[in-house]
Amino acid sequence: MKPSSLIRRLLPYTTVATVLAGLYVGYVFYARSHKNRELEQAAEDRKIDNTKKVIDLAGGETLKVLNFYPDPKILQRGGKGRLCYGVANARAVKLDPTVEAIWPSLGRCIDISPTAETTYTLTATDAQGRTATESVVVRVR
Repeated sequence: MKPSSLIRRLLPYTTVATVLAGLYVGYVFYARSHKNRELEQAAEDRKIDNTKKVIDLAGGETLKVLNFYPDPKILQRGGKGRLCYGVANARAVKLDPTVEAIWPSLGRCIDISPTAETTYTLTATDAQGRTATESVVVRVR
């Protein structure tokens, strides 16, 4: 048998095998591409859901003092503590008496060291000029 006749006999089989291999590779690329698009869409949906949850926790679009508390509530004379606050949808916040510069935040704490019993008042203001106010008392022994 001549080599050229062997090639002619095998050529249809190798052509079919090459076409099948090409189809398989094409299917694998398509399937992976499709799965990647699904995963990316699912990740985007989770990101949107998480953003909605944060907005819901923060009180939607209304001005709100989320929290305002001292830690601890009673200090030893000369001791230090922290005053923590969180506001939603505020453009500005003010602390009376002033301890240090503060700004709108969903959660932030500042250091305090009052020498006597002190009432701290947090006032948050939104873009329309509405205010929300909370007060706490820090006792000193």
